[in-house]
Amino acid sequence: MNFQMKLNTEIQQLLRCPLCKKRIELSGQLFRCVNHECGTCFPIIEDIPILLDENSSLFSIADFVSGRQTFFKFSPENKIKKALKRLIPSIDSSIKSKHNYDKFSKFLLTRSNNPTVLVLGGSILGQGMKALFSYYNIQLIESDISFGPRTMLICDAHSIPFEDNSFDGVIAQAVLEHTVDPYQCVREIYRVLKIGGFVYAETPFMQQVHGGAYDFTRFTHLGHRRLFRKFEEIDSGAVCGPGMALAWSYRYFLLSFAKSKILRTLIRIFSSLTSFYLKYFDYFLIDKPGTFDAASGYYFMGKKSNQILSDKELIKLYRGKISIGYSS
Repeated sequence: MNFQMKLNTEIQQLLRCPLCKKRIELSGQLFRCVNHECGTCFPIIEDIPILLDENSSLFSIADFVSGRQTFFKFSPENKIKKALKRLIPSIDSSIKSKHNYDKFSKFLLTRSNNPTVLVLGGSILGQGMKALFSYYNIQLIESDISFGPRTMLICDAHSIPFEDNSFDGVIAQAVLEHTVDPYQCVREIYRVLKIGGFVYAETPFMQQVHGGAYDFTRFTHLGHRRLFRKFEEIDSGAVCGPGMALAWSYRYFLLSFAKSKILRTLIRIFSSLTSFYLKYFDYFLIDKPGTFDAASGYYFMGKKSNQILSDKELIKLYRGKISIGYSS
């Protein structure tokens, strides 16, 4: 597949230098910033442009040129490993993702017959995202800071290389916890969204470290809402419930005793076999008030607005069961 097929001409025209936000132009196998004071060149590797501001990223262009591992290194699994993984039950359950993506798609189609959506962290397909593909006229631009089967563009959410008001929607599923400054990333999301454009995000609350050195932040439901305070809320709540949170805590409790890779692998298998059933409680608990205090993760769906939610209004949105001044 050639480069033109991955990012069409219309999308290429929206690309901007991640450093100075000026126009860039295609020149052979690289993009060049037309701003003479900047003039930065960005390579294209395997038909994927590397549009990275090294000043605001944990990664460098050289990482991608040399093929070094960044956040993760994707490698296809063989048939035997795939078959074994299917035999081991998962402890994860994003109960509302599929429904939310379907709802998000319908909102996108209210503003455009052919909406364009930027996916941050889109090198692999996120849970529930298949719902988007039932709407064939939604165009996804899938970006990441790692090469993967779906990566169309390498960029960092701290400095998104598109012009203002470019997209009808932006998706950030399980992304913001891996950014050093999620508030800056949301400012960038706001910038590249068209007026009235939509955002959908899922971010963990009660989850242990799952990104190694690249795992920084967790949010309560209200903390997550404040992150998107410049957006009008369409919907928000728990996407993964307390059952999943308990299963994760149980697994990581056991893992804390182990050092060797083999033992940790065995513990992961054992913990899956002995705690997978906990996630099924979440189908009953997911919308309960107590889940807003104990969920594994939250989602937010919103619309770009010119209003800012005040902190005094924010605390009125609390939907949990913990009394003020008490711990339980």
